[in-house]
Amino acid sequence: MTISSPRPLLTIVLAAGKGMRMKSDVPKVMHRVAGRTLLGHVLALAATAGTSASAVVVGPDMPAVRTEVTHLAPAAVVFEQTQQRGTADAVLAARQGLQGHSGDVLVMFADTPLITADTVRRLVRALDQGAEVAVLGFHAKDATGYGRLVTDGLLAAGVANLLAIREHKDATPAERQIDFCNSGVMAFRTPNLLSLLDQIGTNNASGEYYLTDVIAIMRGQGRRAVAVAGVEEEMLGVNTRAHLAVAEGVFQRRARVHAMAEGATLIDPDTVWFAFDTRVGRDVVIEPNVFFGPGVSIGDRAIIRAHSHLTGASVEAGAEVGPFARLRPGARIGEGAKIGNFVEVKNAVFERGAKANHLAYIGDAHVGSKANIGAGTIFCNYDGFFKHRTEVGAGAFIGSNASLVAPVRIGEGAFIASGSVITKNVDADSLALARAVQENRPGWAAKFRALMSSRKNKR
Repeated sequence: MTISSPRPLLTIVLAAGKGMRMKSDVPKVMHRVAGRTLLGHVLALAATAGTSASAVVVGPDMPAVRTEVTHLAPAAVVFEQTQQRGTADAVLAARQGLQGHSGDVLVMFADTPLITADTVRRLVRALDQGAEVAVLGFHAKDATGYGRLVTDGLLAAGVANLLAIREHKDATPAERQIDFCNSGVMAFRTPNLLSLLDQIGTNNASGEYYLTDVIAIMRGQGRRAVAVAGVEEEMLGVNTRAHLAVAEGVFQRRARVHAMAEGATLIDPDTVWFAFDTRVGRDVVIEPNVFFGPGVSIGDRAIIRAHSHLTGASVEAGAEVGPFARLRPGARIGEGAKIGNFVEVKNAVFERGAKANHLAYIGDAHVGSKANIGAGTIFCNYDGFFKHRTEVGAGAFIGSNASLVAPVRIGEGAFIASGSVITKNVDADSLALARAVQENRPGWAAKFRALMSSRKNKR
């Protein structure tokens, strides 16, 4: 669902911060929540907001951030803030984008990944009531460090007339008692935003160009500004590893609630970890300690048993995975198929009803319907340089402890004897045996023990 706006919406995402408090060589906005970068979460929200154009402002020497923007939002234009001179300066770095835009402008921060589409929807809607700028605020349990929203005290439907925004460093003792704080997110509907931003100076404790100063300028010109109240949890800005962990926890709680509301059973919800794009069908049962990486879809009535790890995989209706299973990218588990304990599947398709019940590795393969992969079976797909494929026909039976050396094809209904090393194709309905002939030597073990004991006693 997108946000209806009477005019085109330009979203400017500020991603220039280095994030020194993260103690990381990775740019702050490239750290991940639920498998998606912080920047990715905000760009996705901008898309949901019905953005007609996007601009991302980055700092110098941030090629990874530029690459991420190109990957996630190819149409977005990247601008560089060459010096860290404040939030207004960051927005003005996108001057070229603002000059060519005649609609609404939404300013967001790339390190704030938890804001919901509904919250942004309410922010943009506030402009329809005659305000030229709407600021997203929240009531903080601890307001220390936040800018304060000074209002006329009237919060009708969560919206108040905004008189000023006072940064914590510049606030008076009385203003610091205010718990209504600035999230930094702003929506503008004004015909001369650039000229207003150009009027912002550095008369503050930090000597920076504050975007928040635009409120005082607009108020001085008799223009209306409003503050829209949101929920504190959504406004978390990630500046430390601890913040990152909190954001992860919030996302996971939301995802678990959503999955259960849509008809899935999570036996121990707090131990199930979802990615940003995990899709879970109805009547799915997920046992404790299951981790979903990006790119996973689970069909209706599937069962994911305890201690399983899935990434880049699909599990179709009625299939069963685990316990202690690992599905890697490209795993496709068909309807009613079974992947059991300590089985790893990578870039392989299991057709309907196929099964590998325990202790197997299946990589770069296609397993036909109702085929059986025995315990200890290895698909030898890598020769040290290249990957090769294995084809197992429908109804084939692969005995325990077999090794299938790719490239190789096992025909439909074929039978592979336990312990075999298969290096050649096997015809349909054939039996393949590839193991040494067994030789029994009566009395050998007793003689061996006596010999070795004698040697040991002489030492």
